[in-house]
Amino acid sequence: MEQSRAPEALFSDRVKINGVVTLMTLTVNGQLRWSDRCLVVEKEILGFVVNGSKIKIRTIVETGAGICCGGNKGALVRKNFTFEPLSDDLLRLWCDNLQNYIDSLGRPKRLFVLVNPYGGKRSASKIFLDFVKPLLEDANIEITVQETQYRLHAKEIALSLELPKYDGIVCVSGDGILVEVINGLLERGDWKTAITMPLGVVPAGTGNGMAKSLLDSASEPCTPANAVLSIIQGHRRSLDVATISQGQTKFFSVLMLAWGLVGDIDIESEKYRWMGSARIDFYAIQRIFCLRKYNGCIKFVPAPGYEACGEVTSIECESTGEVIPSEDGTDKLLINGQQNGYQGADIDMKNLNWRKVDGPFVSIWLHNVPWGGEDTMAAPDAKFSDGYLDLIMVKDCTRLGLLRLMTELNNGGHVKSPHVQYLKVKAFILEPGPRNDDPSKEGIIDVDGELLASGKGTYRCDQKTLLAYEKLHINVEQGLATLFCPI
Repeated sequence: MEQSRAPEALFSDRVKINGVVTLMTLTVNGQLRWSDRCLVVEKEILGFVVNGSKIKIRTIVETGAGICCGGNKGALVRKNFTFEPLSDDLLRLWCDNLQNYIDSLGRPKRLFVLVNPYGGKRSASKIFLDFVKPLLEDANIEITVQETQYRLHAKEIALSLELPKYDGIVCVSGDGILVEVINGLLERGDWKTAITMPLGVVPAGTGNGMAKSLLDSASEPCTPANAVLSIIQGHRRSLDVATISQGQTKFFSVLMLAWGLVGDIDIESEKYRWMGSARIDFYAIQRIFCLRKYNGCIKFVPAPGYEACGEVTSIECESTGEVIPSEDGTDKLLINGQQNGYQGADIDMKNLNWRKVDGPFVSIWLHNVPWGGEDTMAAPDAKFSDGYLDLIMVKDCTRLGLLRLMTELNNGGHVKSPHVQYLKVKAFILEPGPRNDDPSKEGIIDVDGELLASGKGTYRCDQKTLLAYEKLHINVEQGLATLFCPI
């Protein structure tokens, strides 16, 4: 029987650990081994520091993990291991080999950190001090920290930030700050370069849908420590970006759009924000028992395999600016005489295979990633960069049926209900209408947890919104943004 070979050594020598001389080996596949201990550099070693003649290895390990390369998953804890090379030359060689291996992993070295002290339960500042700052310092990452002071502050920062100074932007917040940053990056004149900046998300808000989606994709718990570790490790993945347009106005979305029941619950429950995340469930029950339906129409371009939904239709394309030829042979869209950042995916909207569904609707929900919040798997089949949005549509359902749906949101089982139509779409048009029971009242359009448009007679209808409660277009750019993600 062929015996397994020990990993080839990148560097190996005898060192002192707790006064005992033992053999330590750094293997070519990134394991630091000695006696009965094995640390995986990429996953567990954050960094190291030299104290006199000793090297302190800073790690983050799972409680309950085995003594060598594995074990059952548990909470992440910081832990230091100290060893002493037997000479000054060996000290230098150990430092060089460890640093060279860590550098080869492509980890970020300089990060700009945005902290939203007002979001969710106002815990972001504490999460930053308890988890983000210590772990990034352990990894020897230089950080610049900025607290956001008001709505759209993060967008303003992203518009003017000197991006070459940083290897990534980290958002310690719910989903809102990430959305603001992406909107800011895409409105820059250098948006093509700016949007390649890797973005990290540390859950510190009410919903935390993006952080949950990222960590759950690697079967990791949605905790600040796991999120920060994924940022330190430096792995990246692409993220689709949806462009929502109405005339000349655009908004860039990365999480979801909701109209009807879900949008009403998300926005109107803000009056109960003091309840924390429980406000969603509390208000959902109220809305289900006082159920609203909305007239209107949706049009969409289905992904392959979903063409059976709706009836065939066509659309009229609307001009949102002046298109002029550029020197590189591509067309540029000018709005009010100026090139104004990213203009959305280049799609021949008119010649696509459009389908149509008329209302009334209980709920229209578009999702870009699987989780809408830490306990809401809205779109179980959603992918980060497949170029499609997942549409969850409810046209008619009893109150009891809706209550049953709510109990399945935590595992995605709601999409199996006969009352739910679930499909993927490439482009989408929403033509929102008034409430079925009271035509004098309209509805709410919620995008990424923020009020994008509010009609007559709605909660906060006197508040100025980016878009009007009228027809809007949505299309998707595959893999436009970049996120730090778990291994």
